Amino acid sequence: MARTRFVGDAGLTARMTLVMFLLGAAFVALVVVLIAVIGGTIGTLIGLGAIGYAVYQWANSDKIAMRAMRAREVTPQEAPELHGMIDRLCALADMPKPRVGVADTSVPNAFATGRSPDRAVVCVTTGILGILTAEELEGVLAHELSHVAHRDVLVMTVASSAGIAAGTLTQGAQYGGLGFFGGNRRGNNGPPVWLIVLLVSLITYAVSFVLLRLLSRYRELSADRAGAYLTLKPGALASALQKIAGGVQASPQRDLRAVSAGSALCISPINLKGLASTHPPLEKRVEQLARIQAELDRPGAV
Repeated sequence: MARTRFVGDAGLTARMTLVMFLLGAAFVALVVVLIAVIGGTIGTLIGLGAIGYAVYQWANSDKIAMRAMRAREVTPQEAPELHGMIDRLCALADMPKPRVGVADTSVPNAFATGRSPDRAVVCVTTGILGILTAEELEGVLAHELSHVAHRDVLVMTVASSAGIAAGTLTQGAQYGGLGFFGGNRRGNNGPPVWLIVLLVSLITYAVSFVLLRLLSRYRELSADRAGAYLTLKPGALASALQKIAGGVQASPQRDLRAVSAGSALCISPINLKGLASTHPPLEKRVEQLARIQAELDRPGAV
């Protein structure tokens, strides 16, 4: 975790380490199975292709997320108030200033992305600028800056590669019955090669799906805590979260579909509720912020 004035979170660090280890093990197992059942050359090529895609995601995560959210980088001249607020928060947190972006959409939201603090981008939508007060927006930006400081955006980007590779192989294996992955060829009278690939890919994808959602939900709570302690205004962040959630629900489906690809990175989810959600329930986030507010309100707490 980067050394800033954001409160540390040993739980987040431990979870990120565990998720990276388990997904790395799952990815290695997937490649080993591919080499064993498909053949050394083809399996190795597929494994190298998946690794190459992971490297591409790591190197271009900021560009990919900005495109998904239809955002653009803005200069201090274009958005002086937004830049000024981020300048103050970065000075308060003692961290490098990320680039600043704006997504031209009525859906209220914000996100952070980038492979390192030096390559990070903090982006807000035009919709969020229209509904939040200055204190609420500051709380949202502090939340996003904590993602950059904790480097959990990088971990989420790299860790998702195992799931993406497994999902791609699952789709490919479904064509196996028609001749892909060796068609119905059997080894030692065992099941068809494509069926083995399909099963292993599905298992890897399922493990990736569960681990990433557990990490994603925790990292959102961690960012809420860090942002609240930095600004000392947890109530403002709680109010912002409620306004954003209401604004997302009121947005036209057409607008939601246009930015749904970046939902996992946003401060408030755009889609996928319940067990499939990448974010904890709003009530849980507001309750945590209320506890922090009560703690800060105690005499001598600050």
